[in-house]
Amino acid sequence: MKQIPNLFTLLNLVFGFMAIIVILQNGITMVNGSAGQYMVDMPEKIWLASLFIAIAAVIDFFDGFIARLLKASSAMGKQLDSLADVVSFGVAPGLILYQFLRLSFAADENGLDTSFIWLLPSVLIPCAAAYRLARFNIDESQSYGFKGVPVPAVGLVVASMPLIYWSTNSETVINILSNRWVLYAIILVLSYLMVSTLPIMALKFKDYSVQNNIPKLIILAIAIISAIVLKWAAMPVIFLAYIIVSLALKNRKE
Repeated sequence: MKQIPNLFTLLNLVFGFMAIIVILQNGITMVNGSAGQYMVDMPEKIWLASLFIAIAAVIDFFDGFIARLLKASSAMGKQLDSLADVVSFGVAPGLILYQFLRLSFAADENGLDTSFIWLLPSVLIPCAAAYRLARFNIDESQSYGFKGVPVPAVGLVVASMPLIYWSTNSETVINILSNRWVLYAIILVLSYLMVSTLPIMALKFKDYSVQNNIPKLIILAIAIISAIVLKWAAMPVIFLAYIIVSLALKNRKE
């Protein structure tokens, strides 16, 4: 019985590994545009990586609940959870950004031969994730709030990028997601948010009273409205709202 939560946590890692497989199997391709011109594109199947990361996030959200339900919480489970998170929400999202960087350079003349050095910044995401999780494991003060943005939140916002890229009809959005300088900025900002000590609220309901869960209900309302209006593009909006609400209520006592 004690191993059931750990096996559930390993499912998180399994789906993270599956996301990595999908990302690596899809290379940059050359296609013909509507005017007959050559264009570079990212294969559509990479959206499966987004799906696998999302499934890993759902598992990650409930594995602690299962451990408490079975009264099988353990120090090993905590460590295993962090190791799985590094793969699913650090390495896999880092590879997604790596592919987007390849896409941005592939549009240039001889872009497919771009030096690996220009793609290397994508490694900051898994490195920051590992540092963030290691710090979390030795800090006992983060039971109902976090220091720095949680790694799964960063993983999900990166995982939304392929879905936004393939579902949008806006050329502006496509150009933004294939702009290397925007991608570098995204990598730096997300890495900083993970390793920072910004007070970020945990999305755990301590009880069922409205008064004690107003910030979480605000996030939930924003998430629902954004999903209806923006569809896949809602994830970055929800992510920003999560940070803004957390900082705005940083003096609120848990």
